[in-house]
Amino acid sequence: MRIGILTQYYPPEIGAPQARLSNLARRLKERGHDVIVLTAMPNYPRGRIYDGYGGLFRAETQAEIPILRTFIYPTQSAGILRRLLNYFSFVASSLVVGLVKLPRLDYLLTESPPLFLGIAGYILSRVKRAQWIFNVSDLWPESALRLGVIKEGLAARLASSLEAFCYRKAWLVTTQTRGMQSDILRRFPKIRTYHLSNGVNTSVFAPGRGSKEARERLIGRRADGDGHCVAVYAGLHGLAQGLDQILLAAKKLSNNVKLVFAFVGDGPEKQALVRQSRELDLENVRFLEAASRGEVPELLASADIALVPLKLALPGAAPSKLYEAMGAGLPIVLVAGGEAAEIVSQARAGVVVPYGDTASLAAALKDLASDTVTRRRLGKAGRRAALERFDSDTITASFAEYLERGGQTQSAQ
Repeated sequence: MRIGILTQYYPPEIGAPQARLSNLARRLKERGHDVIVLTAMPNYPRGRIYDGYGGLFRAETQAEIPILRTFIYPTQSAGILRRLLNYFSFVASSLVVGLVKLPRLDYLLTESPPLFLGIAGYILSRVKRAQWIFNVSDLWPESALRLGVIKEGLAARLASSLEAFCYRKAWLVTTQTRGMQSDILRRFPKIRTYHLSNGVNTSVFAPGRGSKEARERLIGRRADGDGHCVAVYAGLHGLAQGLDQILLAAKKLSNNVKLVFAFVGDGPEKQALVRQSRELDLENVRFLEAASRGEVPELLASADIALVPLKLALPGAAPSKLYEAMGAGLPIVLVAGGEAAEIVSQARAGVVVPYGDTASLAAALKDLASDTVTRRRLGKAGRRAALERFDSDTITASFAEYLERGGQTQSAQ
């Protein structure tokens, strides 16, 4: 098969879609298929083009996979106008470059969000005579409305119309969670869907990969017999994560000198969080720069507790860092409900706290920080669930077989 992947996000950027799609591309290539990726100049989440990149077009190769990179307006701003310019600059440039540079394809997978990339994906799939796969990582515009990124009105109605158009025109709609799949099928019962679950590379994210150096980086001091308990958040510092909840809990636990909070990453909310931490005079909180893809597994394995928060209920949301924490064998403190809470509860991999309940969050962290036995038990259970249910290689192999059979398996609905 000849398969194209159209995505705004791809390595060397780090993040959930970057890891998932690069793994998919690599595994499809290993199965003997031709894969080509059309993506943006790397800029996420820094909001500026990475060193060595830039301009209107660049071709490169990663893991023997051709990568076509096109112009994008980079920004870290959460403001709607700059975000739209960011999205539509890549929609336009990817469409132009794709029309010229992409070969004829059997399948074209388009990553959403941004939802607007569906415009380029649909046109390119028609021109290149490809079966169009619309991959839904977040339900937009519904999630954007709940987060207050957009308001009810003409813009929301236009986005909903585009969402419906993409679902109906796609040969296949893939979703990262069962909740998203159910939501889409409830509204569009006649479309074909496939649950392409988030997962984790269990050979990369694994217990025992920690190091003294990584732990010292997390706690900011020598780790020899430190006796500290490190609660780590590693990922995007954005609107959806609600990381201020962690800071408020840290304030309640400021007298617990052994509990250290480490925030690893970047994003539009990071500077506001740093300011809030200073205003709260939090000596138990550390902010680290974004880690490379190769550093994250080591940092997680060097911590004691994984923090996985969401600001509020988002339809079908199950953060990718949840699976990475399970792979690393870390006990999880989850601030969420829905499918994410079900995953943690069923696996018995951590503690679930309601949105915004900082008192319960602080209590859960205090209890885990003082109970090594419970932390070890929860971490082992999470690791077992990652191996049995969420191994990314197994998930990708099943999807590849589905495409090889032209969509004829029991996984489709």
